[in-house]
Amino acid sequence: MTSKINTLLVEDDKNLGVILKKYLEAKDIPVTLCSNGEEALKTFREGSFNFCILDVMMPMMDGFTLSQEIKKLDKRIPIIFLTAKTTQQDIIKGFKLGADDYITKPFSMDELLMRIHAVYNRTSLEVPTPTTFKLGSFVFDAPRHLLKRNEETRKLTSKEADLLLLLCENMNETLERSVALQKVWCVDSYFNARSMDVYITKLRKYFKDDPKVELVNIHGVGFKLVVKD
Repeated sequence: MTSKINTLLVEDDKNLGVILKKYLEAKDIPVTLCSNGEEALKTFREGSFNFCILDVMMPMMDGFTLSQEIKKLDKRIPIIFLTAKTTQQDIIKGFKLGADDYITKPFSMDELLMRIHAVYNRTSLEVPTPTTFKLGSFVFDAPRHLLKRNEETRKLTSKEADLLLLLCENMNETLERSVALQKVWCVDSYFNARSMDVYITKLRKYFKDDPKVELVNIHGVGFKLVVKD
């Protein structure tokens, strides 16, 4: 592997969690271990991970719910579920929630390692996220923070560009306020929320002359960047 598989491992069985952490780190996979879903979600928000291994049955927040919250923050992150639940219904639910693999206990650690590499290799070969977006008559160049229309070019601030990129990555889908605050401002607070509303208003003004682009408030939930063909 040319890059580290920086893994968030969530397992409420302390002994199993420690054993898995030691085994994977011996195989050159950095692991952060959490023992419940709420702790894991906080850790994911504050850290930098490109792989998750989640136990399903946990206190405070189960693995299925945790996976949904993680996917809101990073829809592309690979997830493997570890569980003693073996019914077909549970397995189907796991895959519907975006799982990349599902391993039932007890399992071989060597098998887990092979599955981790298989999932990581497969997902890392997927088409990379675009950095340039066509928005009606506009073109957004995310890396250079440029919003272009015909011969006009506007240089966006870092916050404007980060927020617009997040909206573009969720184009025509609702972006939850809490997710935007965590991803762009890192902290979901009253003052950051007010600041975000100001930036949303600025972005809306930039697109006001193009009827094919609309930045919509979804009351009580978040925002949606609607781009019509």
